[in-house]
Amino acid sequence: MSKQRRGPLARFKVLDLTRLRSGPTAVRQLADWGADVIKIETPEALGVSDGWGDSRLGPDFQNLHRNKRSLTLNLKEPDGISIFKKMAAQADVIIENFRPDVKFRLGIDYESLRKTNPGLVYASISGFGQDGPYAKRPGYDQIVQGMGGLMAITGLPGQGPVRAGIAVADSATGLYCALGILTALLEREESGEGQWVQTSLLESMIGMLDFQAARWLMNKEIPEQAGNDHPTSIPTGVFPTADGHINIAGAGAQQMWERLCKAVEGDYLLDQAEYKTGKLRSANRVALNRELSAITSTRSTQEWIERFEKASVACGPIYRMDQVFADAQTRHLGIAAAVHHPELGEIEVVGQPVGLSRTPSEIRCPTPARGEETDEVMREFGYSDAQITDFHQRLVI
Repeated sequence: MSKQRRGPLARFKVLDLTRLRSGPTAVRQLADWGADVIKIETPEALGVSDGWGDSRLGPDFQNLHRNKRSLTLNLKEPDGISIFKKMAAQADVIIENFRPDVKFRLGIDYESLRKTNPGLVYASISGFGQDGPYAKRPGYDQIVQGMGGLMAITGLPGQGPVRAGIAVADSATGLYCALGILTALLEREESGEGQWVQTSLLESMIGMLDFQAARWLMNKEIPEQAGNDHPTSIPTGVFPTADGHINIAGAGAQQMWERLCKAVEGDYLLDQAEYKTGKLRSANRVALNRELSAITSTRSTQEWIERFEKASVACGPIYRMDQVFADAQTRHLGIAAAVHHPELGEIEVVGQPVGLSRTPSEIRCPTPARGEETDEVMREFGYSDAQITDFHQRLVI
């Protein structure tokens, strides 16, 4: 597939210094909408891996780093820093997730670079913030899931802490970072000035808690594990069927509750005092779930889905990953995006979950080989073939 860039962000040049997951997630948001992203990696001869838990040809790395160009650059060499600073002077965005002190030690922090590029939008991702008592701690998704409160509210009641099945803190941080970058670029159109965008895994994890965090801040309620039940709106949860399970949601609302009772031929439930209001249904969730489970166990998942859809009751099957991508609606949405890889052949990656009617996102090219565009990028920034050869020989690039 062609690497020719199109899309609403095609005019922006982005220098990508990120590793692991949170940073690449932020960069991917810009790359998929057309930004010219130059992924800066360590020269392969130095034996430093920039990957994380997956080979470069594996699904994780391919999914995270598509739509970029790769430049190898040794930032431990003075000439490597000089090259980077020359590039930074022409960049719109720099994104990094080093330890907070590293950029200052290298002299590539925001204040240093804005002197030659006042319009620069510089984004930093960290585990716990750029300063403060935990600033130097290494930040990992699972650590922050625990410190941010998610593990204490995930899982079955009394089960003990449970991590979410995805790297929710990493992914959320990348998305929040991308939102901050786009906001700063919009503001730059008025002021002409860039700014330093900062986010951390801990802040993002707390932000993702949303209403659960607000319950504590407003009412001093400490949310507990609720398993598959909704914390406050019952019945919402997983119910057994004759051949598996089904999700039912939204029946904490009175109108949906009444529709549900009629759909399961359980009108008698409407007359039971302990289920008369949403608060009562939540307080008596164990008994209510037991009664509903006895009913839902009598029919297949598909039978219930058809019955509930006719009654406008929110429901859905519970899929394994192969079933997710076999589903008719998933196929219709086209979120499995095809791309040709020179070694792997035709592969699919996860596309953007948001669409623009006139300037859609695009998977233009797969993850590049390390340093695949090094010479190309160096020439774009004014270096001669002789200089490029010399830099290669000295492992500067």
